[in-house]
Amino acid sequence: MRNRPIPGSSGLVRAMTLLGDPVLHSPCAPVTDFGPELARLVEDMFATMYAANGVGLAANQVGVGLRVFVYDCPDDEENRHLGHVVNPRLVEADGDVIRGPEGCLSLPGLEAPTPRYDRAVVEGVRLDGTPIRVEGTGFFARCLQHETDHLDGGVYADHVTGWRKSRLMRTIRKQSWGGKASVLEA
Repeated sequence: MRNRPIPGSSGLVRAMTLLGDPVLHSPCAPVTDFGPELARLVEDMFATMYAANGVGLAANQVGVGLRVFVYDCPDDEENRHLGHVVNPRLVEADGDVIRGPEGCLSLPGLEAPTPRYDRAVVEGVRLDGTPIRVEGTGFFARCLQHETDHLDGGVYADHVTGWRKSRLMRTIRKQSWGGKASVLEA
């Protein structure tokens, strides 16, 4: 029997912020208020992530410029990692650099081979302010790096280079939401 509610089960699905929206391209502010509004945001973020079939979601992807992300992501051994991090900092990223497929709920329907370290460690706090350290390898390490990038004002397309970047930019411009793609081309 489950002792805790399923994350997102009481949350509301929020509108997804798409590439080109200024909130995606600006560093997020640290969380200072650990009250019920933060708990509601995290619950809504889980509901939104699940509704979009994602494995991670940063607060700025739902238009909120605060340093928070949620995740429900497997690693390469199919171990499930589920949780949230408030005020996360990527404190370690090392190991082999793997160029693997990466997508984003804010660039719907697209993915590109993106280089990421095979191991990552994020430190921050939980909703109640207690410290948390999350370590991931493989696909989960990719997720941790991806979400902290969002909170620093970046998207995975910032890491794509060369002909892959040109091809991704052409594809973005063809999307109904891709008219503001020039923010990536600077």
